[in-house]
Amino acid sequence: MENNFEEGRIVKVNIENQMKSAYIDYSMSVIVSRALPDVRDGLKPVHRRILFGMLDLGILSNRSYKKSARIVGEVLGKYHPHGDTSVYDAMVRMAQPWSMRYPLIDGQGNFGSIDNDSPAAMRYTEARLRKLSEEMLEDINKDTVDFQLNFDDSLEEPTVLPAKVPNLLINGVSGIAVGMATNMAPHHLGETINGCIAYIDNPDITVAELMEHIKAPDFPTGGIIYGYDGVREAYETGRGRIIIRGVATIESFAGKEQIIVTSVPYQVNKAEMIRKTADLINDKKIEGIVDIRDESDRNGIRIVYDLKRDAVSNVVLNKLYQLTALQTSFSINNIALVRGRPVQLNLKDIVRNFIEHRHEIVTRRIRFELKEAEKRAHILEGLLIAMDNLDEVIAMIRASQTPEEARDGLQTRFGLTELQARAILDMRLQRLVGLEREKIKSEYQELLEKIEYYNKVLESVEMRMEIIKNELIEIREKYSDERRTTIEYATSDFRIEDTIPDDNVVVTISHLGYVKRTQLTEYRVQGRGGRGAIGGTARDEDFLEHLFIATNHNYLLLFTEKGKCYWLRVFEIPEGSRTSKGRAIQNLINIEPDDKIRAFINTKDLKDEEYVANNFIVMATTKGMIKKTSLEAYSRPRQNGINAIIIREDDTLFEARLTNGNNEIIMAGRSGRAIRFNEKNVRAMGRNSSGVRGMKLHSDKDEVIGMVCLEDQECDVLVVSENGYGKRSKLEDYRVTNRGGKGVKTLNITQKTGDLIAIKNVKDNDDLMIITKSGLTIRMAVSELRVMGRATQGVRLINLKDDDGIAAVAKVEQDENDENDENDENIDITVEEDDDYSSKENNESIDKNNKDTDTE
Repeated sequence: MENNFEEGRIVKVNIENQMKSAYIDYSMSVIVSRALPDVRDGLKPVHRRILFGMLDLGILSNRSYKKSARIVGEVLGKYHPHGDTSVYDAMVRMAQPWSMRYPLIDGQGNFGSIDNDSPAAMRYTEARLRKLSEEMLEDINKDTVDFQLNFDDSLEEPTVLPAKVPNLLINGVSGIAVGMATNMAPHHLGETINGCIAYIDNPDITVAELMEHIKAPDFPTGGIIYGYDGVREAYETGRGRIIIRGVATIESFAGKEQIIVTSVPYQVNKAEMIRKTADLINDKKIEGIVDIRDESDRNGIRIVYDLKRDAVSNVVLNKLYQLTALQTSFSINNIALVRGRPVQLNLKDIVRNFIEHRHEIVTRRIRFELKEAEKRAHILEGLLIAMDNLDEVIAMIRASQTPEEARDGLQTRFGLTELQARAILDMRLQRLVGLEREKIKSEYQELLEKIEYYNKVLESVEMRMEIIKNELIEIREKYSDERRTTIEYATSDFRIEDTIPDDNVVVTISHLGYVKRTQLTEYRVQGRGGRGAIGGTARDEDFLEHLFIATNHNYLLLFTEKGKCYWLRVFEIPEGSRTSKGRAIQNLINIEPDDKIRAFINTKDLKDEEYVANNFIVMATTKGMIKKTSLEAYSRPRQNGINAIIIREDDTLFEARLTNGNNEIIMAGRSGRAIRFNEKNVRAMGRNSSGVRGMKLHSDKDEVIGMVCLEDQECDVLVVSENGYGKRSKLEDYRVTNRGGKGVKTLNITQKTGDLIAIKNVKDNDDLMIITKSGLTIRMAVSELRVMGRATQGVRLINLKDDDGIAAVAKVEQDENDENDENDENIDITVEEDDDYSSKENNESIDKNNKDTDTE
């Protein structure tokens, strides 16, 4: 085929090699000339060109604003041959106080918002330099930095700015290059300068010592740095991850609580955060919030979250931290150009490079000023010679035919240089008066002193460092402000319970499944036989069925009558008063509509492998079945629950207890009989089993009403009947037998006592808490109940109305007692009304002088 290409114009190359070479060239261009900042002034080329272009236009902080379009055109036409949008966007960011800790441009007009609103077009906005930017540009005309030709070789632009301020640290920077990216956090100017001064005083300072001055990043939007490990890692290695939280407080308004957010994390879009939070609320992933309002204005950010009355504010707040941008992470990657090469830098590296840059700037400036002083002194020497020989100089000049002849004559006659001779010829006649001669002599002497000082500075590194130090102190005094971001020296692993006190609480659940938690201190110790105080109000068809003591940080395993197990933290249960109804438990866990919670286990830690492996859960059913399974099998419940036990037909799960494998077990039936046997008689089984026979029931109508697991033999057995009778007996009155028997009589059941309702193991220091179906609660000391025989009827514990009965019984162990006077036997007769469920009978006057009758 005929070759139509002109010989010598086409070169055949390997496309793979060519692509490699071209891509490397492109990568280096992006890295060096676009995406990464210079470690010395902390600026990318586009930012440097904008500031230099504004200086060139004379748009200083004390002059009027100029249109942004004029500035963009100046930068594009002279220095930055790229799109106008890229220049304007960069200029806008330098003017946004929520983007830069110390903005470098003073903008006028719409420069966007923290909600990511777009700025106005460049033809509408105006800008000028800020004073801090002028500090960055100061001395640029004193040969302090190198200049390079612009893109068309028609002008020169600086390769770096003199930068009297450590801009890379105080404003940070982010950029994506090819094969690498940088993301540097902003810092507080005062702290940063203090760190630089500390380095000047001790160049061998460690990163840890620098961190005593530069404590952590300081973001323009404020917020909270949560945890210090990421900060320490970033300062030591140049890479790290910092957790940032918005500032939120909990306030009360009109009887409800509100979460008020007054700052958002750095680089978070406020409007988008609110929108996504609303979506999470609608999807039921965040509960307890009824309304969100953005009340932000020119005075600052204010986002209001209105909470439901029964919402737990700390839980809601921590859900916001977990699931929304109210808590974010900032990944630090300190990569900057050092002598034209990208380098990963730790904190000391950045400070050292800045001080070295300032040392070079000060040295070059002193040399420039020395050169200018020597040049001026040289001229003044010639002027003084001319004034000493004034008549002769005038005559020589008058006799000369041309300026060149006069200049040559002066040089020859007085030994002057061309520069001196030219200065004499350019001198105005008014300088010939006597007063001007004294001014010249005075100026000359001052210049000699400056020259001497400049030479000393150039000979002394210490003097140059002192100049740098003094200039930094001056900058600090002029521009430093208050730190905006606070530091919480907490673990970087976020846990909700960190902000919730681990207080003792009473958890109650009603017959219809309403749950609440109440501070234990709301319940007073009362005398035996009292009427009690309102412990919870309920609808006519509802009554309080379960009551137990826990702490806020406890894990709860919830077991249903169908044999399923669910997992819940106590602090996730809404807090209420003694008289409040609570909240439907279906809203807290995904329980089936026709199922019901029957048993609870409080445990402090389900993540301790040794703990869960050495403990067991023993379950009992109403038909007398018992089952033991390792706690480890229940340590990871799923959201929809797991099977805990297989329930046979016409049976339901009644009780579940935590044991160590060596306990003794007492099971009691409604008929008033109880059986005691060793836990070792019950072998451990898997979750998907129904267990073995624990107790043989007295009749078809009989059922198991309680199970006690005894780890400590030094205790008594307390039983309570449904009509308010109870007693305590010695444990040894209950002989140990094999499981599966009918047991022995534990309470003499009569029509007056009613059926057996509860069985507990107690000690003298324990308290007893009894709650009735109508919602009355009484708390009494166990020590008030004398020890009686096993087969007796017991004594009246609480006076009940004819249509009332005992709903639940719980003991308050010794370490859970609140501080009450042990001798206080006054009966708390205060009845509190609930807005939704007030009961007329609860408002009736209560006789404080109730008499109890002991019957054996």
